[in-house]
Amino acid sequence: MNQPVLIIGAGIAGLALARALHREHIPYAIYERRAEAADAGLAVNLPGNAITALRRTGLGDEIAATAYPVTRREYRTEQGGLLFGVDETAFWGREAQPRCARRADLYAMLQAGLPAQSLHWGVGVTAVHQDEAGVEVELSDGSTARGGLIVGADGVRSTVRRAAFGEEGVRVALLAAASYRFMAPNPGIDHWAAWGGKFGNYLLIPVSGDEVYAFAAATRGGPAEPDLAWLEETFSGFPEPVRQTVKAALADPERLYHSPVEEIRIPRWSQGRAVLIGDAAHATAPVWAQGAALALEDAEVLAGLLAAGVAAPDAAARFEQARRVRVTHVQTQTDRFSRNAAAPQWLRRFTAPVAGPAGYRAAYGPLRSWPHK
Repeated sequence: MNQPVLIIGAGIAGLALARALHREHIPYAIYERRAEAADAGLAVNLPGNAITALRRTGLGDEIAATAYPVTRREYRTEQGGLLFGVDETAFWGREAQPRCARRADLYAMLQAGLPAQSLHWGVGVTAVHQDEAGVEVELSDGSTARGGLIVGADGVRSTVRRAAFGEEGVRVALLAAASYRFMAPNPGIDHWAAWGGKFGNYLLIPVSGDEVYAFAAATRGGPAEPDLAWLEETFSGFPEPVRQTVKAALADPERLYHSPVEEIRIPRWSQGRAVLIGDAAHATAPVWAQGAALALEDAEVLAGLLAAGVAAPDAAARFEQARRVRVTHVQTQTDRFSRNAAAPQWLRRFTAPVAGPAGYRAAYGPLRSWPHK
């Protein structure tokens, strides 16, 4: 491919694609409207298929050395009773051991080795134009850039999606309207641990022996706007690890990150020389932690098509064909879990010991094999 691939967005999807193209000696340029990578000081859960993608990207040793291994997953009641647990090491295998990484660490890994001149920080896209010979973008600094393919890796509020596809596609997730995310001192958690209550769900994942990543959301809609009183009251009766981390967060509210939980469901990800990847194409609620995982897979699949010599418009179309079934599976399983999470507590206690492990296998089983193009 003689003309560069224009990558819009330097999040996980964009950086992973740049890394894959760099490996294949395919020219590219990244444009990111922010002045630097924005991680909100948070972490990212990486299930086995994300680890497999990182290994294919050449970062297997780095992620193993940096990210915390998540060997077990447990779902508990508001009172602390165990509903069911999953041995994640046994399910995924040691080569694909799930892990939890600080976002800043993952960004640094993906960016390492990329030529500085290929990354344009603080430059966004204002317009996209296609013709038979290529694609041209107008940039926020008044300049233009031309390439053979434009890739929208610019997240839920994608400029490329609106400019090239005329699609908004944003919807509130079935799981919850909004969530709190934050880091806190580790209260003694050494595994993925979730508690479900009548009004709220709470998740803790260790990123080290000293720090955990926390996610809190309402089970039935809940406040879409920040409400620290809701956070304190909803989880006041939960077990000690929950109360302890909530207390730490409320003592330093500037570390709390509140945001809507939004999804993208659109009928197409490719049109001519434009293609969407990652959250710009298919953001999903973080039920199965597939945001980063699917983005990493997207990057490898698209780069593989281009490396095989597939022309840009054909590569965009074939990418979408290759990825639709897998992404639809994740979306379906996400919706199923989200509906179940809103079920009455007595019903969840009754069904979870059997339905929980079965649902885990149904969601993750098809993701253990690589998505061949």
